[in-house]
This record gives sequence, C-alpha cells and structure tokens, in this order.
Amino acid sequence: MRAEWKKWEMLTNTLLHLTTIREEERRDEVIEQIEGLLEKRGELQKQLGAPETEEEREYVRSLLPLERQMTEQLDAFMSLIRQNITQAKTKKGHVKEYINPYGKVARDGTYYDTKQ
Repeated sequence: MRAEWKKWEMLTNTLLHLTTIREEERRDEVIEQIEGLLEKRGELQKQLGAPETEEEREYVRSLLPLERQMTEQLDAFMSLIRQNITQAKTKKGHVKEYINPYGKVARDGTYYDTKQ
C-alpha cells in the first residue's frame, strides 16, 4: 500500500480534530490550518488516483465513513461561522440604532430651515 493513503488518513483525522475546536479566540488560526490541510489534500488527491491493489481498495472503503464524517463536521463548522457573522452584523446594527435612535426616521414632509 502506498504511503499517500496513510497520509490522506492522517490529514483527514487532523481536519476532524480541528473542526471540533470552538474557541473564538483561535478561530482565525484554525481556519488557516483547515485551509492549508485542504490544499495539501487536494495536491495529494492528484497524486493518488484510483486504488491499484485489492488491499488499497479495502483501505479506501474503510476511509469512506471518515470522509463523510469530515464533510459533515466541516459543513457544521462553516454554518457556525456564518451564524456568528450574522449575529455580529445584527449586534452592530443594534449598536448603531442605540447611538443614533432617530437615524432611520423618515423625514419626508418635514420642514428644515436651511438658512440658519
């Protein structure tokens, strides 16, 4: 069996571990690490191709549940980030409304003396 398959499994397990980190202080660092690992997996995938021996085919079949789990966890991680971004935007809007409560009041039909 080629060593690339073992490396693929190691990268997948590392990705699985990184998606479990939920600390907001480390989020940027974790995202950079995930991107780097995904790039490495992409390069490795080009080298791997299809499994050549029966042993490799069995090994790849054993990796399929791990791949599904990694995909699900990456999707969950991305949705958590999206949710946090939405919350931050909402919070930012609330702060602006608190600072300037009359900023969104429609001023159609009101008279302003511009000569002062």
